[in-house]
Amino acid sequence: MASDKNASSSSASVDLKAIHPVYFVTNIKNKIRTLDGTTITYSAWVKLFTLHAKGYKVLWHIDDTPPPEVTDDSYESWAGVDAIVQPWIYGTISDKYLRRVLDTKATAQQVRNKLKHIFLSNKKSRAAALEKQFTNLTLSACSSLDDYCQKLQDLAEQLNDVD
Repeated sequence: MASDKNASSSSASVDLKAIHPVYFVTNIKNKIRTLDGTTITYSAWVKLFTLHAKGYKVLWHIDDTPPPEVTDDSYESWAGVDAIVQPWIYGTISDKYLRRVLDTKATAQQVRNKLKHIFLSNKKSRAAALEKQFTNLTLSACSSLDDYCQKLQDLAEQLNDVD
């Protein structure tokens, strides 16, 4: 009888080990802040998202690794995980960006590439606009010295995003 208990408990642990770690994430918003392009910059969001993608073993869904062929035996499993990673992206970006990248036929990698394009495609014009904001920001336009410093830091991080 004791061996029956051990057998059933070991089979349950084997089943848990077989489940992909992505299925244990209940709310990605508790782990990754929302990309708004100002307070949370694109580069900060990418770093956070990449850390979590590595930890949950889904990095290959957002990096440049090609997905398996539809005829491959692993495709269904890959597609199931990708269908979870994609809403992670959608759930951690602001509505402004969500409307621009939402695509039910895209993979998580394609959605990530759309976001990358939004933030990195027009570097020169974005850099010029951000430099102007940075240069023209005055202490009188802010509620406090801390607010002024925070806005300068936010602009500096946004400038860093566009090299």
